[in-house]
Amino acid sequence: MTADALPEIIQGGMGVGVSGWELAKAVSIAGGLGIISGVALDAQLIRKLQLGDINGHIRQALSHFPLKKLANQIVERYFVEGGIDETKAFKPVLLPSLDQTEFAEGVTIAGNFVEVHLAKEGHSNPVGINYLEKIQMATPSALYGAMLAGVDYVVAGAGIPAEFPSLIEDLSYGKESHISVDVIGAKDRKFSIGIIPKLKDKIKRPKFFAIVASHVLANFLARSDRTKPDGFVVESPIAGGHSAPPRGHLVLDDAGQPIYGERDVVDFSKMKEIGLPFYIAGSMASKEGLQSAKELGASGVQVGSAFALCKESAMNDDIKHEIINKSLDGTLEVFNDPVSSPTGFPFKVAKLDKTVSDEVVYKERKRVCDAGYLRVPVLDENNEITYRCSAEPEKAFVRKGGNMDETSERRCLCNGLLATIGLGQRRPIKSLVGRRSKTEYDNENLSERIWREEPPIVTMGQDMSFLKPIVSKYGLDYSAKDVIDYMTA
Repeated sequence: MTADALPEIIQGGMGVGVSGWELAKAVSIAGGLGIISGVALDAQLIRKLQLGDINGHIRQALSHFPLKKLANQIVERYFVEGGIDETKAFKPVLLPSLDQTEFAEGVTIAGNFVEVHLAKEGHSNPVGINYLEKIQMATPSALYGAMLAGVDYVVAGAGIPAEFPSLIEDLSYGKESHISVDVIGAKDRKFSIGIIPKLKDKIKRPKFFAIVASHVLANFLARSDRTKPDGFVVESPIAGGHSAPPRGHLVLDDAGQPIYGERDVVDFSKMKEIGLPFYIAGSMASKEGLQSAKELGASGVQVGSAFALCKESAMNDDIKHEIINKSLDGTLEVFNDPVSSPTGFPFKVAKLDKTVSDEVVYKERKRVCDAGYLRVPVLDENNEITYRCSAEPEKAFVRKGGNMDETSERRCLCNGLLATIGLGQRRPIKSLVGRRSKTEYDNENLSERIWREEPPIVTMGQDMSFLKPIVSKYGLDYSAKDVIDYMTA
């Protein structure tokens, strides 16, 4: 696929690091559009360096980073030859904020640069990156880092990504760039956060695709040059990860999942009338899915779960194999949870043992908020900014003006999704598991297991019908190329 040609198959930007550079590169080389998940790339950068930077990929990519002094500072601060001991905690993540330090901002820039650089290295096919609109405070520096590495596409959803087109345009010309941040308690609920490019040279402007769940939102974004994207990804409610809540009053089914009605059905004839390319996501991982999308006027499809389970995905292999086996024997349950995500958006959670989808594991985990990507800024009665997340310790959330009811059943996605790729923070068991007595610890003979990693949380699409034919043809350890071959054969 050339840089100018539109792709037929876009790989979803999944989780935190599940769609890392290895997967994005494999998809792009195979002829699809590989997409990197742009969430928490700073945390992944510094934790991989602390683990010894196996194969030296990160340091090699940083050697191409144009901000040389910053690259040297990052390596000096975080790299550990041979990796830290498995009982040592990772150094703290530099929490996103409205008054980010220059170094913290630089780590975010570098993390995004590294991932895109590695995904593009060794071939000429386009590569993209996916961002969540809800993670506003990290957006300018993250986007700048990806653009410095020559990213070809930017995809954004989980909110209304109206400011991305102008932000991308400003950064491409080396201008000071800003994006609005929702601030609870502020009069207009918006503060501005920006970045002054460290390099003033013009850089390539990537194409921008907005993720939408309705033709109404697509039409709204397309009306103004400042909000108009280059295309759309239209996600259905069964697609993995976050999905838009149903329009209108929220009604749950007997299982506790949101019910979507006629107002949530996308009118693809109206999508065609907008005149911009669009892709359909959700239950599209098949030759028939690709064909049906094209018949509806789409340029192609976005596929997530099929790539999340392939061998190039960074998902922990044990988790990957458990999902595959449960799916094949019909016991896998993916729940569209209306409350687990602190964003307030429904979030697809695969119900697996030893993850926080298990109510016992969830209740045993002591709440801690030390990654902070989903924190939101709050203006308090003293006109000072604080930050809160409904998955943080309940007392802290209430002390910052939050409602205790909002904390019920909230999961820490930041720590859980990092754990899904083997980068979960290590904590003393007695601090991580806060609701057991000393006798219970002694009875479980945990004296030699002093440390434990954060428990993972796994997201997946709700239609896994693609898996059996792919595994039947290519085996359990199928590749990204196999997925594309299956869909285009």
